Amino acid sequence: MKNLVLPILLLLCVLTQSCQQKKDSESEVLRPISEVFAAYHNDRMQLNPLEATFNGDNRYNDKMPDDLTQAGKSRAGAFHKKYLDELSRYDRDRLTEEEKTSWDLLQWECNMGLEGLKFPNELMPINQIFSTHLLISQMASGSSVQPFKTVKDYENWLKRADGFVVWCDTAMVNMRKGIKEGYVLPASLIKKVIPQLADMNHGPVQDHLFYTPVKNFPKDFSEADKARLEKEYSEMVQSKIIPIFEKFHAFVEKEYLPAGRKTDGFDALPQGKAMYDYYIKYFTTTEMTADEIHNLGRSEVERISKEMEKVKAQVNFKGDLKAFFDAVRKNKELMPYKKPEEVIAHFNKIHEKIKPNLVKLFELTPKTPFEVRRTEAFRESSAAAEYNPGLADGSRPGVFYVPIPDVKTYNNVSDESLFLHEAIPGHHYQISLQQENKALPEFRKNLWYSAYGEGWALYTESLGKELGLYTNPYQYFGMLSAEMHRAIRLVVDTGLHSQGWTREKAIQYSLDHEAESAESITAEVERYMAGAGQALSYKIGQLKIRELRSKAEKEMGSKFDIKTFHKLVLESGCVPLKLLEDRINEWIASAK
Repeated sequence: MKNLVLPILLLLCVLTQSCQQKKDSESEVLRPISEVFAAYHNDRMQLNPLEATFNGDNRYNDKMPDDLTQAGKSRAGAFHKKYLDELSRYDRDRLTEEEKTSWDLLQWECNMGLEGLKFPNELMPINQIFSTHLLISQMASGSSVQPFKTVKDYENWLKRADGFVVWCDTAMVNMRKGIKEGYVLPASLIKKVIPQLADMNHGPVQDHLFYTPVKNFPKDFSEADKARLEKEYSEMVQSKIIPIFEKFHAFVEKEYLPAGRKTDGFDALPQGKAMYDYYIKYFTTTEMTADEIHNLGRSEVERISKEMEKVKAQVNFKGDLKAFFDAVRKNKELMPYKKPEEVIAHFNKIHEKIKPNLVKLFELTPKTPFEVRRTEAFRESSAAAEYNPGLADGSRPGVFYVPIPDVKTYNNVSDESLFLHEAIPGHHYQISLQQENKALPEFRKNLWYSAYGEGWALYTESLGKELGLYTNPYQYFGMLSAEMHRAIRLVVDTGLHSQGWTREKAIQYSLDHEAESAESITAEVERYMAGAGQALSYKIGQLKIRELRSKAEKEMGSKFDIKTFHKLVLESGCVPLKLLEDRINEWIASAK
């Protein structure tokens, strides 16, 4: 055999030089990574036009997402792969610290996006709470995120409504396929969707939600434009919207409901375990298992129960904790309202009360305006209190929506903690500061990680005493109840989707451990059934932020500053919990 060492060495040398030349060539044409981040954001908005509208990007206000077809999924997959390839061309170690964070976030987004596309989520496209038909109906009202300020805005909505009709038809095709393949909603959830569709499947046209924008034309519209748009909107509702809702309603009631699952959790679906594991990672940004979270939830339920016992003793209630829950539910002193406006005024009063103390805890405060509003009537009966983000330019305020389906039974026991969570300094501070931060690339200004965002909001509920709230033991009990509610979620969500729990078992466990009404608990449990894993994010995120604050207070001693801690948590916007932990640990180390 000939001596091949030298030829091989020569070949390796040539290959090395070739690779180096290729790298040098690539480095010469490599655009600044900030341009990659900007391109990613633009491509993402084009792929997700509803998200663009929510972000105040009006370029695609006439479009619907193509998220239910195989072609649409293929485009999404190509999008994620493209940007993973882009990132691989950069040496992360040579980036600035903020660029490294953006690099990590973009890699996480693309990897999670690709992983999620493995599952046939398009076969279960609707449910009673996290669903496009509800979002589009809310936008159709003219008082949500879809702008109706110009004639072009009104024309955009007509085109988007056409896209929504196509979306509904595609959803029904997919749902029929889902029935055949075993991907179908539990029957108990399907029953909640039917009246939502029935609300939209009839006239009179002038009373239909989708007709509402033409009742509120801007003053500068010409009479000719008004007349034309009134005619076009009337035709849209009469010939497109009402018929598609009629069709959808009939399909769900007569065909989909009889095929509905008798099981309740994702573990009953063909790829259910893998899907749930993915949702755990997606919503908690951790590697925790369902069993670990289930056990953590049980320990948190036990801890909070002991705190509740202290409040029960403080108010001299003689029964057990379960009896105290029932007494709180029925306490007429906690239901003092006669008009919905009084509930809204109560939340505004809470805001005024905490204002003097906010400056003691926060260096960063948002400029985005803020409002409290009653939830719209068409979705009020099944909605929870929620926050809808504003826009950094001030053109749209952040809105805290409060459902008040029956003002006479509205119980305010958790209102102080609810305001801190959904409004200030919870979601409104965190989301607005993120959107207003000019140092962040565009794709990070509206990025959302539920463990961080909901974890922060739940953490802020614990700031009540520092902000001058919880002076009434019942309001403090309301805070404990809200925290208990999130601890129960760890048990119940994992119970439903990984432990074989039934809907009824989940409802009973909740009734045994919190003061919410049976109706509210049922709606909550059905929410977990529809959106597996999302409910885990609150407590997982809160516990991590609390852990990081305690660690900093202990290790930094007199050098610990609460304003700086909150600034560090908030200033880079939403990040996975590991990146937040690294950030706080660096701060602690630098102080030493």
